[in-house]
Amino acid sequence: MATTGSRRKLALVIGIGEYEGGQKLPNAENDANEMSAVLEKIGFIVTKKLHSARIEMRFALVAFEESITSSDVVLFYFAGHGTQWENHNYLIPKDNNGIDNASLKTRAIDAQKVLDEFSVRDPFLTIFLLDCCRTYDVRSSNSNPRNPTGNEPKLNGLKAMDAKAGSLIAFACAAGATADDGIGQKNGLFTKHLLKHIAIPKQDIRTTLALVTDGVMAESNSRQIPFVNLSLRYPHIPLCDELSG
Repeated sequence: MATTGSRRKLALVIGIGEYEGGQKLPNAENDANEMSAVLEKIGFIVTKKLHSARIEMRFALVAFEESITSSDVVLFYFAGHGTQWENHNYLIPKDNNGIDNASLKTRAIDAQKVLDEFSVRDPFLTIFLLDCCRTYDVRSSNSNPRNPTGNEPKLNGLKAMDAKAGSLIAFACAAGATADDGIGQKNGLFTKHLLKHIAIPKQDIRTTLALVTDGVMAESNSRQIPFVNLSLRYPHIPLCDELSG
């Protein structure tokens, strides 16, 4: 068992729902607020950002990365729009008006690069929780006679990411699939079940994600299946040794 209780636990939580270019996500703010509260309860030092434009996201990510040391438990949570393009996953910021496929690299956040930058700091454990596997329109930057409107076909969800040593990546749904934003509820389906299980004391993080997967599948009648990719060294890693309050 690798205890995390004596280690510093850092979390960056980002929720974006008020998109300037439409396709708003009404539950993203609730998801981020409640995830932040739960993580603080189990001992994380939480930085929370809501409805951030790209520059604010970049500043937050760089500041968070610079704070990581080799003994830390690091958690990154994102609720918002995401898309895949040319084998990269991009997290979409609030200022998304006019984003096209050519500008994703400069106007969105490459999720794999975020994970890579965190991993360079050699934390004890890195956890990525991405509740952003929704269908998102990407406009083509090139005219296409077969597609005169300039709108590319919708890309479903995200692609699988490379798990660095000591990391765990959990997607709201399987690669190439879409997630339930919890219309009519206060949380997205994936986050709803994360909130239910992540604060259970002494529970291995892999067990936590198995319970989340089971709950999401049961509630969605298997229409949504979370996907986990991991490369962990230790057989039992609890995020919560005991509740802090």
